Amino acid sequence: MPYNTTAIPPRKEVTGQTQLPLTRVKKIIAVDPDIAICSNNAAFVITLATELFIQHFVTEGQNMAKTERKPRRNIQYKDLANAVSHHDNLEFLEDVIPKTTPYKQIKAQAAATRAKLKGEKSAGAAEGDHDVSEQPNGKKQKSTVNGTGGGSSTNGVSRQSLLSEGDPSSQLELEMRQAQRAAPGDGDVDMIG
Repeated sequence: MPYNTTAIPPRKEVTGQTQLPLTRVKKIIAVDPDIAICSNNAAFVITLATELFIQHFVTEGQNMAKTERKPRRNIQYKDLANAVSHHDNLEFLEDVIPKTTPYKQIKAQAAATRAKLKGEKSAGAAEGDHDVSEQPNGKKQKSTVNGTGGGSSTNGVSRQSLLSEGDPSSQLELEMRQAQRAAPGDGDVDMIG
């Protein structure tokens, strides 16, 4: 026998009671160090506002589920993530409810980052040198060092594009390479005392 999946409609009349437990909301408010004391009326209004927000959020998620190629009655995580990404008033939730990405896409991005780092490691070679880096699909790609100097670009990849990706390891790699170019000799730093 299937489960009863019919939605419970929201109450139309005002009863003076909340669906969320008021005492738990008060405890959550008490955890905040900025709020010394909170009246019962303020906690009640916060609880009602939270209920209305949850109702709005779920309604937007349900609308996203209905707009798919094959509409569903049940709301899934991806519906809520789509609602966050499509509605400006839910934009503040992008960090909490990010869109999911397929494993293949993450794997391809990681392979591209590894290939980029392999290409950068060879960027310290002499000007005009060519190296061959292996791509994730096993094919060889020939890359050249453009030799612009000053670390403004490496292997045709600009410093700004590397930093904009937000990958800490690529940023660190780039800064280390620039420091090695700037330091003459064997790379040791002279200590002046």
